[in-house]
Amino acid sequence: MTILIITHSRDNESIPLVMQAIANQGGKAFRFDTDRFPTEVQLEVYYSQGCERQILIDGDEQLDLSQVRAVWYRRIAIGARIPKTMDLQLRQASIGESRVTIMGMIASIKGFHLDPVPNIRRAENKQLQLQVARELGIDTPRTLITNNPQAVRQFAQECKQGIIAKMLSSFVIYDEQGRDNVVFTNAVAPEDLENLDGLRFCPMTFQEQVPKTLELRTTIVGKRVFTAAVDSQAFEKARDDWRRKGIALLDAWQPYQLPEDVEAKLLKLMAEFGLNYGAIDIILTPDGRHVFLEVNPVGEFFWLERCPGLPISQAIAEVLLTQE
Repeated sequence: MTILIITHSRDNESIPLVMQAIANQGGKAFRFDTDRFPTEVQLEVYYSQGCERQILIDGDEQLDLSQVRAVWYRRIAIGARIPKTMDLQLRQASIGESRVTIMGMIASIKGFHLDPVPNIRRAENKQLQLQVARELGIDTPRTLITNNPQAVRQFAQECKQGIIAKMLSSFVIYDEQGRDNVVFTNAVAPEDLENLDGLRFCPMTFQEQVPKTLELRTTIVGKRVFTAAVDSQAFEKARDDWRRKGIALLDAWQPYQLPEDVEAKLLKLMAEFGLNYGAIDIILTPDGRHVFLEVNPVGEFFWLERCPGLPISQAIAEVLLTQE
């Protein structure tokens, strides 16, 4: 029983964790590092009268895709090793054609998908997430997504506890020395409201500043719900975004039990998007509210395996090996 893992060569320890869990449960995992296609990994897709064949070739290893039981769509970096010295237009064309080829390959695999790419892409829309969550009765923060400075100033007046600013997408900005600066969530100061000219070039997301007792990370795999909590307020620089002190907080996560009604609503949210996997960020407020921030359909989980030791990789392997 073969499981195809779609990832790239620089992915973290989640991959060997799940591969080992698959082996422990009697399966076999084939790792496809998409950054090595088309420069190192080869694909043969053949259609003829009465014949269909798809073979993935990685050195001495070959995988007949008709034998794949399930696909774990984890990470993708197609064409990353195509030389950057190549003519820019030709390189972009090569990456584009390689991407279309691989996405077509993935779509044509008849086994179980964790999760289907169209479901993932739909679920990545943060506006839609908030809309669906609200319809299901999940507590969400007051939110404004705009490129209108006046709307931001009005929103700030409505939110007496202050507002934060963040981006809908994840990206890194590099300085002149090539150092990366991750764009985190930040509190909006009164003086910031007078300097919103940049919105004419890029919209931003603004939310009410929700008071925090704990920050929760809920990982859903199939019908299983794993939740851990961290006291982000213990570190000044982590108060608006715990990721700023992610390394310092690695050993501070503790198991947490969500109320049954909250778990049930989150499972309904996953069902609405057709997802079997999702990493959900939640704030626990001092008055006991569980405020939903977002769900990442391909979110990270590896640090929660270390501390507090949640068996997420085992659950992923089980779903891959048993779901139809």
